[in-house]
Amino acid sequence: MENSGPENAHVLDNPIWNALQTGNRGMAQGSTQAAYFNAAIAPFAGMPQLSEEGWLQLQAADRPEGDVFILFSTAAIAVPQPWKVLAQLPLYQMVYAHRQAPQVKQGAAMVSLTAQDVPAMLELTRLTNPGPFRNHTIDFGHYYGVKHEGQLVAITGRRLRPLPYHEVSAVCTHPDFLGRGYAAQLIARQVQLILEEGGIPFLHVKDDNTAAVKLYEKLGFETRTAIVCTVLALKA
Repeated sequence: MENSGPENAHVLDNPIWNALQTGNRGMAQGSTQAAYFNAAIAPFAGMPQLSEEGWLQLQAADRPEGDVFILFSTAAIAVPQPWKVLAQLPLYQMVYAHRQAPQVKQGAAMVSLTAQDVPAMLELTRLTNPGPFRNHTIDFGHYYGVKHEGQLVAITGRRLRPLPYHEVSAVCTHPDFLGRGYAAQLIARQVQLILEEGGIPFLHVKDDNTAAVKLYEKLGFETRTAIVCTVLALKA
């Protein structure tokens, strides 16, 4: 599958589709008109351009009954029958355009997370709701966390890779451990690793999450554009 879309479009205007054609290509399912991740990894799907054939191919995807798809776009999209929109969430897309990682206080030991940590990761993401996180989301790789007396209390990882961009994702901290700088420390680690790989860090955040936006700005991320996150499912 080849990169596709309007000639002058930025790769991040259609990040899911472009990730599935480049950095996440090995995870791609679908066709040249609609591609998506395995349901156990993530609900994200994309099309080179919204089209009747793309919607039909997405409809034919083998998904668990009642499962959702999530599409990203630069504006609200019209969804044809037999789809129904469950939510359209406004996000900011932020990019880290610096050559050096941010310098932050190293207040806790960071550990690389493995499949053994998945139950704790699922519990923490259910509590904090940083975005979709499923049994095999860890397959995206590069997940790091902070543990306190054996309890996982903060994590950050990566997700979409519409090259040369790498998305920092699953940024969350247990409510009892907020204010200790764990998120900043974990994000700075991800940024450092992405830069060392020759990539450009970016992320998505809900536009009303002012505390997170301020943290990302403090670390050096800048808002590039608004993104609409559309959550949809087939009508029963």
